[in-house]
Amino acid sequence: MELNSIVNQFIGTNNYNISPITDGLINTTYLLEDKDQQKKFILQKINHAVFKQPEIIINNHIIINQRLENGNYPLQLIKPIPSLAGSFIVYDDHMDSWRLSSFIENAQTLFKIHDQASAYESAKAIGCFLNAINTGDIPDIQAPIPDFINFEKRITDYRNSLQAAGVALIEKASPEIEEINDLLFLPQHWIEMERNNALPRRIIHGDPNVRNILFNTDFSPLAVIDLDTIMISTLLYDFGDIARSYTNTTNEDDGSALKNFSPSIYRAVKDGFLLHLKEKLVFKELEHLDYAAQVVIYIQAVRFLTDYLNGSTYYAIQYPEHNLNRIRNQLKLLKGLRRYLKAD
Repeated sequence: MELNSIVNQFIGTNNYNISPITDGLINTTYLLEDKDQQKKFILQKINHAVFKQPEIIINNHIIINQRLENGNYPLQLIKPIPSLAGSFIVYDDHMDSWRLSSFIENAQTLFKIHDQASAYESAKAIGCFLNAINTGDIPDIQAPIPDFINFEKRITDYRNSLQAAGVALIEKASPEIEEINDLLFLPQHWIEMERNNALPRRIIHGDPNVRNILFNTDFSPLAVIDLDTIMISTLLYDFGDIARSYTNTTNEDDGSALKNFSPSIYRAVKDGFLLHLKEKLVFKELEHLDYAAQVVIYIQAVRFLTDYLNGSTYYAIQYPEHNLNRIRNQLKLLKGLRRYLKAD
């Protein structure tokens, strides 16, 4: 009954079909079909544990769409749909937030980069998006997740978890702790650049995973989606996370991988990312792309290790050592990237 009430506040009819979409990682998502209008929508319950102020992500989305609509952006847009009362957020009896968005027909999603071509096209789509939204003055974008890209805080959180963790967890993760500690120097230059405002502040996507790109039936990009993590930071983060997620040839929780970094995909990623952005980036950004890829992978390993030492309370796990395997996978990926960059 509660879901029916939410639907009615948005589309005003009981003549609809609704089905869950289970591949999302944060929000609860449904495909909603209004049978009266013959239209489909995406209905989502926003995860309050992650997004404590849902109105921020809605406002950011609207600002970004306005900027894209005013430019020559070639890809399609996902648009927030207001309720019949004119609000972009509807609250249920538990004060959970719901939103409705437009739906793109005949779109496909990739969950893994399989080759250089898909890597290039995906990175090109993100680069095109970033180029389009970073034109003119920076608009009033608010941070949806405070300190999301505060690497100094990530390291502090790790050190605190190391101090508070039980002996059994520390012993089990001792090889990974040693590797992480050996590389603690790695993010320091990034932290110093941020402290000194040495990097241009730009609008970033914040989660440029390939899952957040919709593709046509021929696997050409249709749209960049999931603008919930839009924020002001450095474009180096988006490049680093693209490199981290695209070049990994195994699943993120495969801790037994002996080799999981793809140099050819990394080269394709860099070429695709720079196609629309090369003229916009300043020299300091261009010269730090390889460094950014290393730091973002390292920080993700640190986050997994921090959560493991804290008792695995943040990332969903399916077995006790799930986060441990994630750490091992990221460290192997980082080792492969650093070996490639040294040889290159």
